Amino acid sequence: MANKLTKVLVANRGEIACRILRACSEAGIASVAIYASNDAKSLFVELADEAVQLSGDTIAQTYLDQQQILRIAAETGSDAIHPGFGFLSERADFAQAVGDAGIQWVGPSPDAITKMGDKMTARITMRNAGVPVIPGEEIEEVEEQAALIAIEDASHRVGYPLLLKASSGGGGKGMRAVHDPSELISSAQGARREAIAAFGDGRVYIERLLTGSKHVEIQILADRHGRTIHLGERECSVQRRHQKVFEEAPCATMTVQIRDAMGSAAVAAAQAVDYEGAGTVEFLLAPNGEFFFLEMNTRIQVEHPVTELVTGVDLVREQLRIAAGEPMSCGDLMIRGHSIEVRLYAEDAANNFLPAIGKLAVFSPPEGPGVRLDTGVREGDEVTPNYDPMLAKLIVWAPSRPEALQRMRRALDEFVVLGTTTNIRFLRELCDQSEVINGTTDTTTIDRLWPNGWSPNVSQSIQSAALLVASCAEVNGLQRRTSSNSNQDTSDGPVSPFTTLNRRFP
Repeated sequence: MANKLTKVLVANRGEIACRILRACSEAGIASVAIYASNDAKSLFVELADEAVQLSGDTIAQTYLDQQQILRIAAETGSDAIHPGFGFLSERADFAQAVGDAGIQWVGPSPDAITKMGDKMTARITMRNAGVPVIPGEEIEEVEEQAALIAIEDASHRVGYPLLLKASSGGGGKGMRAVHDPSELISSAQGARREAIAAFGDGRVYIERLLTGSKHVEIQILADRHGRTIHLGERECSVQRRHQKVFEEAPCATMTVQIRDAMGSAAVAAAQAVDYEGAGTVEFLLAPNGEFFFLEMNTRIQVEHPVTELVTGVDLVREQLRIAAGEPMSCGDLMIRGHSIEVRLYAEDAANNFLPAIGKLAVFSPPEGPGVRLDTGVREGDEVTPNYDPMLAKLIVWAPSRPEALQRMRRALDEFVVLGTTTNIRFLRELCDQSEVINGTTDTTTIDRLWPNGWSPNVSQSIQSAALLVASCAEVNGLQRRTSSNSNQDTSDGPVSPFTTLNRRFP
């Protein structure tokens, strides 16, 4: 039965908070933002109908403080909480606490989050549902020495190369690739240490490492009216340290037969845990067309815009509809054109991608047909080490993949950020790699292209410097001509050289 949402508290910050707040505004739903003191002047705070400051200084004391968030929800009369991604979005205990407080959780049930959040449980559930999983074994041992013995025994049955993964993990934490038995014990110890530090759970599972495979995920939606659908695939093979860099929809090498089979498997996965809302089922696609379940993300994904652009479905709006008990609005779906997303980070790609800080003195995004920017920052904002360094997601759409790739090149060429170091030049060079152009990327692409780390193309740097000099000379000439004309008003000050640079440099 439908229960109209009147006010949604967004338990997140930055880009995804902006995305959800705008969806609420378009749906005629009032919104509440929560923010830490260092986010007081952020864009998402301004976009909300109401904004409440969180007490505390650390992330644990602010965006992860469940009781404080629930108290604010009650005090503001919020009848729903949207967790976005990250932070508390996949915490079953928080979802349960929200429901227990009589507030609607915008997402799947705590039981579904629990079953799919634990990788061991998820593998067993998927096997039982007939979804293909990568050959591997769960290591239930908790005590260090017993766990290492169990891992060594399992490695003989699974075979090399293999992958160790934290059972409660995500984002590449607690993950180690092992190519030789001599590396196993030290890798297992490292994976367990990292898993304990990140998730408080040192359990791991061991699986066959599939080389030359693509990382392909299926977007699903499920409502309370018995309908579960998939919205096609996204390819996210281009990764660095298991973090996605370049995402697109549809997959360049996907066939109709594989899409249908993978889509059916994703729907079966969702139905196996009585899923509700938006979710993503991730697979590895082998060169021979076989595919295997990796994990399910029980939340909206960072890369959801590419699916929105090729299907015309507003996934966040659908989340709100489903949470209110309404049937999803999308009917028969058709994949139209091609969409690509890149993640713009404040980081030094030439220095092992170290995070960067600074004030955004210039933040000039590209514009034009088929260009979308999802961001939580604007010019003048300060980039600090307090949070993830992602500044924006740049997404393009075009009728075909080659056109989309060319549009992305153009958009990156126009994107100007000054005041901090970014990965724009790295992303631009990535677009010119033959594997990207041909759609033959796999999960090892970046490591193979730049085994010793990325560095700027020297000839491009020289060309950019020459253009910079020419541009400054051009602007200086314009200033001189302007100032010599006594009939012209120069009260607005000199012309900025960035007026020219915005059109010439990535």
